[in-house]
Amino acid sequence: MSVYANDKLISEARRLAAEFRAATGKPLGISNEIAEFDAARLLNLELCKERPGGYDAIGRQDPRIGKRIQIKARAIFDESKSGHRIGQLKLDKEWDSVLLVVMDEKYFPVEIYEAQRADVIQALEERPESNRNKRGMMSVARFKNIAELIWTSVDGEIQDVVWDNRSAKS
Repeated sequence: MSVYANDKLISEARRLAAEFRAATGKPLGISNEIAEFDAARLLNLELCKERPGGYDAIGRQDPRIGKRIQIKARAIFDESKSGHRIGQLKLDKEWDSVLLVVMDEKYFPVEIYEAQRADVIQALEERPESNRNKRGMMSVARFKNIAELIWTSVDGEIQDVVWDNRSAKS
C-alpha cells in the first residue's frame, strides 16, 4: 500500500506538470493519467487495473453503468489557438463511449464531453480521405460537435438536461 493517497499524488502531478510546462514550454506527458483520475472521481467510474486495450474505465452508475469508456485528455493553454487534437482513438478495440476531459493550464478539469461509439465512427467516416481520420484522430472542436457536455467545473455533472451542441442552445 502506498504511503500517499491517490488524490495527493494527482494534486502533486498537476503542480509538477504545470510548473514543467511553465519552465520548458513543453508538456510533461501525464495529462491522461490526471484526466482518468478526475473522470473516475467526478463521474463515478471504475478505472481498469488491467487495461484491456480499448477502454480505461467502466461506469458504476446510470447513465453509464456497465459501459466501457475510453478517456482522453486535452489541456488547453491558449484558447485563441485552433487545431487542438485529442489522442488516437482505438477504433479496432471494444468500447462504448469516449470521454474528453478538457483541462486548464494548471491541469484542473474544466469540462467533460462524452461521445458514443457510433457517433465517433460516423464522424471519422465522413472524411475518409483524411489520414488522421484513418488513424482515429480528431480535433477537439470536431469531438465537441459530436459529443454531449456532461460535466462542467461550474455546474458539476449535467443530468436530465437536453443539451444541443449543434445549435448553441441548452
